[in-house]
Amino acid sequence: MRAAANAPPNAPAKAPAVLVTGCGVAAPNGLGTDAYWAATLAGRSGIGPVTLFDARGYPSRLAGEIQDFAPRDHLPVRLIPQTDRMTQLALATAEFAFDDAGVRPSDAGDYGAGVVTAATAGGYAFGERELRNLWSEGPDHVSAYQSFAWFYAVNTGQISIRHGIRGASGALVTEGAGGLDALGQARRLIRGGQPLMLAGGVDSSLCSWGWVGHLSSGRISGSAAHDRAYLPFDRAADGHVPGEGGALLVLEDADAARRRGARALGAIAGYAATFDPPPDSGRPGNLARAIRAALADAGVGPGDIGVVIADAAAVPDLDRAEADAVTAVFGPGGVPVTAPKTMTGRLGAGGGALDVVTALLALRDGVIPPTVHSVPDPAHGLDLVTVARRAPLTAALVLARGSGGFNSAVVVTAPTR
Repeated sequence: MRAAANAPPNAPAKAPAVLVTGCGVAAPNGLGTDAYWAATLAGRSGIGPVTLFDARGYPSRLAGEIQDFAPRDHLPVRLIPQTDRMTQLALATAEFAFDDAGVRPSDAGDYGAGVVTAATAGGYAFGERELRNLWSEGPDHVSAYQSFAWFYAVNTGQISIRHGIRGASGALVTEGAGGLDALGQARRLIRGGQPLMLAGGVDSSLCSWGWVGHLSSGRISGSAAHDRAYLPFDRAADGHVPGEGGALLVLEDADAARRRGARALGAIAGYAATFDPPPDSGRPGNLARAIRAALADAGVGPGDIGVVIADAAAVPDLDRAEADAVTAVFGPGGVPVTAPKTMTGRLGAGGGALDVVTALLALRDGVIPPTVHSVPDPAHGLDLVTVARRAPLTAALVLARGSGGFNSAVVVTAPTR
């Protein structure tokens, strides 16, 4: 590739731009992008009592459930008994994304389209169902162990099979950072020559087995009130609320997208990931390093970022660490910060991908969606947006962290006019 005109001698050529040309959303406060965005701007929460299983015996009984999803409305009937809710949501969301982009994988040729997804659930609902079948009907059923291993990659596999995708593929497991990491990997593949990628994360583990896993983290709020159970950056923060859903995005090489006349929602301009040292090491975390690296990758400075969409753990020590990282880069109160996931719950690997869609919509409409219910603790030094705020936005930063020390950051920019 030729170096850009007027570039310094021996300067590296600018990497090809990677555009987002479509997105699909499945969220507890809205199925589909338009429904989700309308609810988010209005501050409408999808968090409520668990209904997908009997949670009366558990110390936490709130979740972000997608109430208006009927698999038969989105999938062939034959697929429904072969899949669990996580995969059904992912298949429907992939369809939404391709429809929004106005493209089919076959348009990119035999090997022109690929898919990278992330998940944390590991097929809990499928495994629970199959083990019950094993107990009741004998050993001619899939084992729980097999279903757990298989489901880490099943979203990628099922989407590939259904849409005939034969290009680069992958499945990432970095817990809550996975959705951003999938987008980062898809961007890397496009820069390597893959014309089109579907990437992101859709998660669901709202079943009795999955719930035990959530509770074992010690990070789930015990509040029974939906408006007091997930309060990031609030003095009363005592954990988060789990949820289900996420987003899948169609990413394309900018030149290829323009040739087909695609509408661009924005660009994945920067990405970086770091890993924290062990908790007992006495060394600081590396989230700030991920932020700085993502900004550098995007070629922007802190002053170019109009909003940060926070990871928002709602665990006091983790909130403190995230606030410290943000203020280290932007200064106290130096950038608006928001956490719309307070309306959906934390969606595992789906949360970061959904936040990227949120960032793109915020850039498009010039409005920062709110963090609901939280009363910001001034000690964090954050300009936490608690009511939708109009603002001229050209770039946004999305943060995600995964249990075990994963940190990821993505910079998205508005499309050039």
